[in-house]
Amino acid sequence: MKPTKPPIEDDQRDLFRSQLKNIISHGHSLVKLSRAVNWDELDNKFGVTFCEDNGRPSISTRLMVALHYLKFTYDLSDVAVLEGWVENPYWQYFSGMKYFEHEFPCDPSSMTRWRQRIGEAGAEELLTETIEAGLALKAVKKTQLRNINVDTTVQEKDVRFPTDGRLYDRARERLVKAAKDREIDLRQNYNRLSKQILLKQSRYTHAKQMKRAKKATKKLKTYLAE
Repeated sequence: MKPTKPPIEDDQRDLFRSQLKNIISHGHSLVKLSRAVNWDELDNKFGVTFCEDNGRPSISTRLMVALHYLKFTYDLSDVAVLEGWVENPYWQYFSGMKYFEHEFPCDPSSMTRWRQRIGEAGAEELLTETIEAGLALKAVKKTQLRNINVDTTVQEKDVRFPTDGRLYDRARERLVKAAKDREIDLRQNYNRLSKQILLKQSRYTHAKQMKRAKKATKKLKTYLAE
């Protein structure tokens, strides 16, 4: 069924418990952010992925969104963010809790299933809301959003690591291909031998057997020269 409403929207009071809003500082960054995020809009967008009248009520959208904001802000696992949640009143207030809770609000696997449910489109909605909240709080300026810097250091690339052995073998491959295109007969192309020696050179280097690795590299250079 549709997600439940967060406890903070419940008007019923507990006379024996103090509300979070009475024990926290309202100048805290998470408290300010909780006012800037359009929780109702997110609830409407993500609510369409749930059934209207079948199954038990789902976990509140605000709780799941808040947990994922905290997860990616502090670079935590699903379990770690829940462990921090039960210790931090500001995290609980940000996620829509009315009173301080001493147990996990959900199972860590629920966060995984929620991410699968919203998919890439949902992740884009979270990013959009983050930007809009930053603009509302004047934490970022529109001029700062004109250019985006993307760190591709760990991105997979179709580039060979430029060791001497690989470069020699790559140069030999190019020469063999150029000779074939020009119908030049070679005495030997060393395709099979070069592959074997390159594999040995990599293994010797990994094993710190530098004399053997140097000898294998010299063979690759010889194949290139011939």
